[in-house]
Amino acid sequence: MHLTQHTNYALRVLMYLAVVEGPARIADIAEHHRISRNHLVKIVHKLGQSGYVRTRQGRSGGIELARPARDITIGEIVRLTEDNMALVECFGAATSNCKLIPICRLRNKFAEAFSAFIAILDATTIADVTSNKAMILQALGV
Repeated sequence: MHLTQHTNYALRVLMYLAVVEGPARIADIAEHHRISRNHLVKIVHKLGQSGYVRTRQGRSGGIELARPARDITIGEIVRLTEDNMALVECFGAATSNCKLIPICRLRNKFAEAFSAFIAILDATTIADVTSNKAMILQALGV
């Protein structure tokens, strides 16, 4: 499985917000991660609509986590940002032309592996992956 850049950037935004003090500007996140500001605007909009970040206008405004980092799992962000979670073609059986689908044991193993993958992501929070806050800030040059 290959996660999209959209998911990668959404997770980076949430991690950034988890380690900085106070609201952050999209321009700063883009600069520190060396990614497109325009792309981040779309991602932050989606994260805001879904209740993961909130924005504040004005001089001391910016974006910040809407929920504690310990309450946001990697799994829920992956599900939010990935359009196609089918690991293999036969997971979308309606569009697959494989004749083995009704009897396939390989498909079952892929489904089992995918479930384990998602379970690990569901058990991991943004707080878990940012517990090394000082190192993250140093790596980003914040």
